[in-house]
Order: sequence, then structure tokens, then C-alpha cells
Amino acid sequence: MKKLAVIGASYLQLPLVKKAREMGIQTHCFAWEEGAVCRDVADYYYPISTREKESILQQCQEIDIDGITTIASDTATITVNYVASHLGLISNPDEFSEICTNKYKMRLCFLENDIPSPKFRLVDKNNNYSITGIRFPLIIKPSDRSGSLGVKKISSLSQLDEAIRRAANVSFCHEVIIEEFVAGREISVEAISFQGQHYVLQITDKVTTGAPYYVEIEHHQPSTLSAEIQKKIRLLVPKALDALHVQNGASHSELIITPEADIRFIEIGARMGGDFIGSHLVQLSTGYDFLQGVIEVALGKFSEPSFPQCKYSGVYFLCKETEWLESVIKNSERYPEIVEAEITEKVLRRVECSDDRSGFAIYQANKKLELWKK
Repeated sequence: MKKLAVIGASYLQLPLVKKAREMGIQTHCFAWEEGAVCRDVADYYYPISTREKESILQQCQEIDIDGITTIASDTATITVNYVASHLGLISNPDEFSEICTNKYKMRLCFLENDIPSPKFRLVDKNNNYSITGIRFPLIIKPSDRSGSLGVKKISSLSQLDEAIRRAANVSFCHEVIIEEFVAGREISVEAISFQGQHYVLQITDKVTTGAPYYVEIEHHQPSTLSAEIQKKIRLLVPKALDALHVQNGASHSELIITPEADIRFIEIGARMGGDFIGSHLVQLSTGYDFLQGVIEVALGKFSEPSFPQCKYSGVYFLCKETEWLESVIKNSERYPEIVEAEITEKVLRRVECSDDRSGFAIYQANKKLELWKK
């Protein structure tokens, strides 16, 4: 039986662990105990922080794993690459892990490789920075977090210091990115790679709360962008992945399409998109088993993706801004398109990051499902 190490044990990793077990693969899960829902599903669970690379490497050597992976977690990819590089397993190159998890270094890489992205500046851990040459409004974000954590749009110099402090407080390295705000449609591109060959699986339209925090509250596949723009995106994303040295596994590219139809790369994660995008929506819309593909890449066995169906899929998130969704979730049996729905928190909050959301409803349909109109 093949042995797969999974870095992370939160609800984000649960679909991966379940899929591996369904495939007859022995699972070994590593994460701290708080929120470790995979503990009761994985074959083996180890209460080791995903950031403790050396401890996880030692344990994986003793287990003699055949592969290692993670989904929907940027910080976990650092450990995946580190362990895989030491054990001769498949991953992305360890020496390039930082450019896929540090937004400032990613921006520098985009700049050096002519990948279109917003103008940016770094606020270092000593609070040194300059905004000369960039214009308001600005987006302030921590350089090493995801899920909209610490992100804020500001429109004047008087708001800058507070926004920087807010972002720095949640940054692991206490560094912050200042970037020019780019108006336009927000999308993501889901892809899988094997030995440097990239396959774009789907393009996702996203809806956010808007200013100032831009927390994602809806995702829909396939995108309604024009065929011409989608063709350009499908050509640009592999170029960006090559620039970042992403060679194996899932990737989640976040882009903005301006009103002038210009494409701007915001960031790329060398992992599946969260919010059920990679774990659920891709298979619901295309028929391609993205989870299985990621596991097979980690184990060195991969087949070119095929897309046996063309459906619409999406997810709506519950929060104070979408409180109408609460009754939909409570009565989800009345909606044949809804495949999974849950209220995870009783209290509805106005959201400042993804963790503030209180539930979700995932659908599959023959057309984009606009739940608020039903």
C-alpha cells in the first residue's frame, strides 16, 4: 500500500484525505491539534505544526512515505517541498518555495519575467517604505498570508499607517505589500502541472464584498469572460507558472481583468484554490477529479486531464452581507441544484477575512445558479 503524507489537518485537507483513502492509499496527516478534523479520518495523525519542517521530515523518513502533498495552504507547501527534496520525492523545487509564498518576492519575479501585475512597494519589518511612484487608491496586504487576512483598500495617505499596522500584525514575517489598486473583474485559474507541463482546468469568476476588505463571497465556474480573453489567460498562466518554477501539482492563479481587457496577475498559489474551488467545483463543472490528479502527481503517476462533462458549479458563502442565504441553507433540500450546504457558525458577522464567514452552499447546475433570484 502506498503511503501519502498530508501537510495540514483542517477542513481544507479533509477532501484530500478522504480521496486518498478512497484510492486505497495510506494517509499520514501532520498539523497542530486545534481544528484538526482530519485526525479522525486519516490512518495516522501526528500533532506536529505544519511549519516544523525538520520534525516532519524525520517522521516521514521513519514512515518511508511514497509521496507528500497539501491543498489550499500556502505555508504547508513550504514543508511539502522541503521534505520531498530531502527524500527524492515529487514536488516543486525547494529553493523556489519562497517566491510562491512571499508576495513581495513573487512580485519581483513577475517584474523580472514580464508578467503583468500591479505596481508595488515593500514595507519591511522595520516599517521602512516609500510610496513614491504609485498612486492611490492602494491595497495593503501582509506579504505571506491568504484568505483576505489583513487585506484592506485605502484611498488616502491618512489611512496608510493604520492599514500597514493591521497587515503587519497578521504577517508571519511582519512584512507588508503596498500595491496600486486595479479595478476590474476578479477571476482565478485552476491548473495542474506534471514535470513542467501545465494544464489549465477551469477559469473561475469570483464575487467579493468589495472595498475595503474584498472578502470572497461567491465563486462560479465556468467563467463568463469572452473566448478571446480566456484564450489569452490560458496562454499567460503557463508562462507565469514557469517564471515561478511551479513544475508539479495544483496551482491557483488570481487575476484581474480591467475594463480595457488588460490582464493583471495578483498572485499565484502553488496549491489548489481554497473555498471549495479545487476540492469541489472543478470536478462538478468539468468532471475531472482534481483531487485524484494531485495525489497521482505526488506519487509520480499522472495522466493528462480529460473533461467528460460541461456543467456550471459554484459556492455561496454565508455572512452578514449575505444573510438571505441562511434560509436557503436551512431549506437546501428544496433546491435540487445544491449538492452540499452547511451553517458553520450561528452568529453572522460582517466579514474582514474568510474566517469570518458562517456557512456555505455548493451547487451544480445546467446554468449559473443565482440563488438570490430563486
